[in-house]
Amino acid sequence: MSTQTAAQRRAEASAAHNAYVAACPARQLLDRIGDKWVSLTVNALAEGPLRYSELNQRLAGVSQKMLTQPLRNLERDGLLTRTVLPEVPVRVDYRLTPLGEELLPVMRTIKRWAEDHMDQVLHARAAYDARS
Repeated sequence: MSTQTAAQRRAEASAAHNAYVAACPARQLLDRIGDKWVSLTVNALAEGPLRYSELNQRLAGVSQKMLTQPLRNLERDGLLTRTVLPEVPVRVDYRLTPLGEELLPVMRTIKRWAEDHMDQVLHARAAYDARS
């Protein structure tokens, strides 16, 4: 077994999480947080915990499957917690974890950018379609 210098160990660890490398797990995470329902869910949970039904109402047009799947994935990735409260009927709350809260400013910025620039994007699309 060969020994490595501290610099070599750091370089190897850095390469292990380089999203440009095909096998990098960071690619899976980027794919996950790039999903529109994940983005909207994280933004919806910004103000505090919400029940499933509240999330469903806030995210107009989301199907049960398309809401349940991101919630499970976000919980698995440690970005939100699912808390079952012993009430009748049973109450389930979803809340961002500290890790999810760290992601929130990025997601807010992307959402705001999309809202602020949609007119320009629509104009660009129309111009492109007219040329094609």
